[in-house]
Amino acid sequence: MNILLSMAKDKSVFICQQCGQRYSKWMGRCQECGQWNGVVEERESRGSAGAGARRSQSLSAGTQGVPTPIADIVAQDFLRYPSGLSELDNVLGGGLVPGSVVLLGGEPGVGKSTLLLQAAEQYARSGKKVLYASGEESASQIALRSARLGASSPNLLVLSETALEPIRAHVEQLSPDLLILDSIQTIYSTELESQPGSVGQLRECTFEIINLAKGRHMATFLVGHVTKEGAIAGPKVLEHMVDVVLYFEGTSSQTFRLLRSIKNRFGATNELGVFEIRTKGLEEVSNPSELFLAERPSRIPGSVIVASVEGTRPILVEVQALASATSLAMPRRTAIGLDPNRVSLLVAILEKRGGFRLFDQDVYVNIAGGLRLNEPAVDLGVIAALISSYTGNAVDSGSVFFGEVGLGGEVRSVPKAAERLKEAARIGLKRAYVPVKVKSELSDYRAIELVSIEHVQELADRI
Repeated sequence: MNILLSMAKDKSVFICQQCGQRYSKWMGRCQECGQWNGVVEERESRGSAGAGARRSQSLSAGTQGVPTPIADIVAQDFLRYPSGLSELDNVLGGGLVPGSVVLLGGEPGVGKSTLLLQAAEQYARSGKKVLYASGEESASQIALRSARLGASSPNLLVLSETALEPIRAHVEQLSPDLLILDSIQTIYSTELESQPGSVGQLRECTFEIINLAKGRHMATFLVGHVTKEGAIAGPKVLEHMVDVVLYFEGTSSQTFRLLRSIKNRFGATNELGVFEIRTKGLEEVSNPSELFLAERPSRIPGSVIVASVEGTRPILVEVQALASATSLAMPRRTAIGLDPNRVSLLVAILEKRGGFRLFDQDVYVNIAGGLRLNEPAVDLGVIAALISSYTGNAVDSGSVFFGEVGLGGEVRSVPKAAERLKEAARIGLKRAYVPVKVKSELSDYRAIELVSIEHVQELADRI
């Protein structure tokens, strides 16, 4: 009798692990997102769904307000918890906001747990109570890492737990200022019968944690696994639910790591923080331009410096280009750190508008140091590197380039030109190749020589 009653309460559903689409039967290919072999059977408890709905209704009932004209609302600055890690604070927009939920993603072994343990120690030393809940490591494993990092504050509490309900009970008992969950894919709710990491568990656990953080004004970090494509595993709705989305980037062959903000409700997006791997953990790099240019060779054809802006921070990096004769019917167009389609477009512009013969040349473009640039301001630097490699003439090592190149070969202005020039002057560069509009707007600028470029043909004559 009890078995029949249990079967009446539970049912099987088929849910796409990529987008969360529900089906009544198994599908080989999701009709919503097109993912193959992503539809998985899950056991769903009707009683649990009702309990979740009641919790949602009670939460919304307790937070109902009165519609107010926007002109009558008083805007207030957010209180922030600054840490001892200035690079992390810069990416967050000045510090961690109480009640905010931050999702941190990155490749396995990139250093997510190390970064958060260092941040937890800094917050704990400032007098904040921190609860570090790990579902992947035991308390003794975390203790080994903390000994290496020098994390020993009594305000830093460690919990090894994967069930959501005990974690919530400890939070209500301890009332921490900061909660760290490592990782969200290992946390599960006992009210759902699906496996940890499934779409249903991820949505339910993230929803509960966000409600807990908002209700107690508790800042929260959630660590997220990433897929082989580099996106955070689970439904995209997770990134919509949280306040801040950060990606920790780097490879085993590099000694530095990049912390990038993709979404931030309390600050600017696309901010960049740079860390270097050391024996005792991650060390901040306050001057990333010097780091990326430290090993740049001088008087080598195909190497130029470009001024990029990541969020609000100007960064100078080296663009390397190589044009080599090919015997292939279809020449190679390879780009590392840049959009390959953008590089192919620039090669076509240089060939059509600049008069360079590149249809029988293999073209390789690389951003030295492993950084990835997406803004069109680096177009002029890529064009200059290609011209330098093709002609065999090295560009002056004291020069910097920035500007967008149009299909007609014209060089267009880019934002934050003054910040780019200030960064170039700070590290000792003497000359900047810039769009005509930038030079006219900054005609009184004397810290560095400005060379205006109107067309790619003019650039070829200048360098």
